[in-house]
Amino acid sequence: MTTKRYAALLRGVNVGGGKKLPMAELRQLLAELGHSDVRTLLASGNAALTTDSAASEDALAHDLEAAVEKRFGFSVACLVRDHAYLRAVVDACPFPAAELEGRQLHANFSSAPLDAERFAGIDPAAHLPEEFRLGDRVLYLYAPDGLGRSKLAEALAKPALNKGLTVTSRNWNTVVKLVELTA
Repeated sequence: MTTKRYAALLRGVNVGGGKKLPMAELRQLLAELGHSDVRTLLASGNAALTTDSAASEDALAHDLEAAVEKRFGFSVACLVRDHAYLRAVVDACPFPAAELEGRQLHANFSSAPLDAERFAGIDPAAHLPEEFRLGDRVLYLYAPDGLGRSKLAEALAKPALNKGLTVTSRNWNTVVKLVELTA
């Protein structure tokens, strides 16, 4: 069997006072699911793991979602991405990441491919200097004043715009660290 390294990105845990999920317990849960070399990053639902499972990323995410709901009593959406994908996201970044602060650049990871038609209702000129670009199951967001002040991020987060998708955002520092942790 071939082992592979992945990142698990849990959406909306340990933010805003809800969905408390201690990272030590997440590591334990991932180990109980048969994964090894489990490490977490920050307290906001980022984990790196090794598995020899032949399961797809979607199947790994589904198993983790079900296990979290069973253990903690709440549902949480999860995306699982392998090292090669995360490395490709960093390499394909359309913004000058090395010149920006980590809080200015974000990757909004999506459960499915994104097409320009979905975002046709957003006027890019109305949000300048903020910008976004689409990649492979990722939306790159440049928000020079940070995500908390971003009107473009607010527009991109509208439920109607993301209907049928699981989307979770990570700042660029976290994305880079996840590449390192999954190497």
